[in-house]
Amino acid sequence: MPLASHADDAPLFVPQWLGAQYTFVDQNQSRVHSPYSGPLSLSPNGSTARSHTFGGYFGVQLPAHLQFYLDVEMFKGEGVSNATGLAGLTNGDIIRSGVANLGKGPYIARSYLRWTVPLGDETQAVERGQDQLPGNEATKHIEVKVGLMAVNDDFDKNRYANSTRTQFMNWSLWNNTTWDFAADTRGYTYGVMLGWIMNGWSLRYGIYRMPYEANGQRLISSLSESNGQQIELTLQPNPDGWALRFLGFDNKGNMGIYQQAIDIAEATGQAPDIHADDAPGRHKFGFGINGELPVADNGDTGFFMRTGWNDGHTESFIFTEVDRLLSGGFQLSGVHWDRPDDRLGVGIAIDGLSRIHADYLQMGGDGFLLGDGTLRYGPEQIAEVYYNIAVIHHLTISPDLQFIRNPGYNRDRGPARFAGLRAHVEF
Repeated sequence: MPLASHADDAPLFVPQWLGAQYTFVDQNQSRVHSPYSGPLSLSPNGSTARSHTFGGYFGVQLPAHLQFYLDVEMFKGEGVSNATGLAGLTNGDIIRSGVANLGKGPYIARSYLRWTVPLGDETQAVERGQDQLPGNEATKHIEVKVGLMAVNDDFDKNRYANSTRTQFMNWSLWNNTTWDFAADTRGYTYGVMLGWIMNGWSLRYGIYRMPYEANGQRLISSLSESNGQQIELTLQPNPDGWALRFLGFDNKGNMGIYQQAIDIAEATGQAPDIHADDAPGRHKFGFGINGELPVADNGDTGFFMRTGWNDGHTESFIFTEVDRLLSGGFQLSGVHWDRPDDRLGVGIAIDGLSRIHADYLQMGGDGFLLGDGTLRYGPEQIAEVYYNIAVIHHLTISPDLQFIRNPGYNRDRGPARFAGLRAHVEF
């Protein structure tokens, strides 16, 4: 979503409806070559699943450059193979599903205050959008956000690979999957984000609450005890030109260490259990680089890339199980075949594990997404193509195809093929 600053023209204390969306995904997974399987493997017989997400987005302009935002969402359905067996899962919307006991009713996704400090007189117009009040904003400003939000609202943005509802659906193409950002099971957390926004560059820092356990819903309240921190420098000399983003993160939390879990397993003769090794005060760190390059059609045609790395020794705890990432691709505007509002996207991603993480899975250990019982390691190789059709104003339909070699990093399994159809309505 676009970044907003102080909206000078917005009426004070008047709640505004900023948008609503509904996204439907129907996805089919082919049969998968599977000489063996574990509790978290892709289903060898194939799988079909449907998901639905609903959202309503609201904002209020307050005095003293303050804004308040409130978002309500609801998720129904599920992902293919119960959304396990892959590092690069194939439907980005299922991150909102949570665990089974959370229910399928409405929930508050975001609830936060936003404060801006203008650093000059130059302003630009801001249109109404999700978490963006309309009006005018200072081009240069300091920004502070406090409350319940999604960390990736403000970090690792990309013009061509950012929205699972209108662009790529695979997790490793719309996000840097080595970045284990703080979140509850649905992808939200409480925290503080500070931004310094200038012409041609910006610098953002965020600190957020971590979950008690891997992929857990309950968050640790004390930031001194457990936290996820990230800092990102964005270079973009021209607002409509190329951009490079440099991201670093460090998580402190109640996490396990793969080598210690392996050592205990070898001493006891049992399969390693990373969850049993959880202890407070552990750290996981990494970095990522994110680039976009518009080349034609007022930026509607362009290229993107991401690369990422994390230490790979501490437990994959929140987002997915990826320690190394290289991804890239392009978006092509439909203006070239007289469909100016259509988009064609083609992307590839290579996910990798650290050696010790692969050894842990090979010995029969489980993560929260992966666990075939054993492993013959190979990088997970992903290709995706989608075509986003603008049917009428506010409605798009997107056929989507994905092909994945070595699903779950296992050369003994797959390849896996996925065919999907996505419908998205946004007002």
